[in-house]
Amino acid sequence: MTAPHDPTTLPDLAARPHGGTVMAASDEFFADKENLIKPAAPTYQPHTFTPKGQQYDGWETRRRFGRRGGHDWVLVRLGAPGVVRAIDVDTAFFLGNYPEQCRIEGTGVEGYPSPEELGRADWFELVPASPLKGGEHNVFAVHAERRVTHVRLHALPDGGIARLRVHGEVVPDPRDLDAVPFDLVSTLHGGRVVECSDSFFSPPANMLQPGESRFMADGWETGRRRDDGHDWAVVELACEATPLVAEIATTHYRGNSPDRVSLSGSAGGEWFPLLPETKLQADTTHRFRLGAPRPVTRVRIAIHPDGGVGRFRLYGQPTEAAREALARRWFTLLPESQALAVLAEAGVGGAEAGRLVADREHAPLDVLLGKG
Repeated sequence: MTAPHDPTTLPDLAARPHGGTVMAASDEFFADKENLIKPAAPTYQPHTFTPKGQQYDGWETRRRFGRRGGHDWVLVRLGAPGVVRAIDVDTAFFLGNYPEQCRIEGTGVEGYPSPEELGRADWFELVPASPLKGGEHNVFAVHAERRVTHVRLHALPDGGIARLRVHGEVVPDPRDLDAVPFDLVSTLHGGRVVECSDSFFSPPANMLQPGESRFMADGWETGRRRDDGHDWAVVELACEATPLVAEIATTHYRGNSPDRVSLSGSAGGEWFPLLPETKLQADTTHRFRLGAPRPVTRVRIAIHPDGGVGRFRLYGQPTEAAREALARRWFTLLPESQALAVLAEAGVGGAEAGRLVADREHAPLDVLLGKG
């Protein structure tokens, strides 16, 4: 996938709705580490004092009196592992108490290691030690062409950070997707919105998030149309695939759900119908089997005439060529230590594993998918 001109428009790989979690921190005396990955923008209400002082919506460590030397840090497991393109260290409302600098590392590991085990992982630099400004979005471009599963943010030496946004390209683990129908448009699998007619109330990318829509603004909602047209969004699939079942949820949209929906697909050429205009109900999860299965790379969801969609799912299976491309891209982007661990799990070790890591394009597909 080609990164957009503004990498901050890419999904936030660390976001809580995507399954991200803050695993550990050196200190969180003034404000909780979990605030870092909340999806909502940070807020501030003056004169809201707790026994520990003014309440902040972010992560804030104590001053390092009595803790001479060193610095504070926080460890985040990404909900959607992938290639990081930009990191936003947001210091909103932290003015006299933000860190002087930050440094950010990444690693790629197998399974679900503990914070202690991650301390022994092979970490690599995503953002070198860089100055921060208070009360601002501090956005850093990242150029590490490796798949990341965890990030470690260092606050130099201490202080408060409101939000951490890790924007990047999702690179799913093909072993989790192989031989089963999966959601081809899910953010977690690499689906993304590339174009839409309108996003006045909320963006269409919300439709592709995991889980049920939590409230009205957590879906895609357009403004009211005053013409004879209709609204639409184009979604690029995780890979070329044959869609079989669509799920369209109007959850929480009661007086503003679309009257009808239609779907069309494209494989780089003309658009063709997948689902004709079909009546929708308010606040309902609809499932539709799609006729005339054909491989597609993009799908256009059209809502007639306008309104809101909470979630859009598209279940199907990748083509054989896409199946191999998914696996090879994933394996190529793995850090060396994780690539070796993948091969060891597949029963390949020693000199043969070293040879395959050095020449990743020729690794057997069945070995990459854990079937060697």
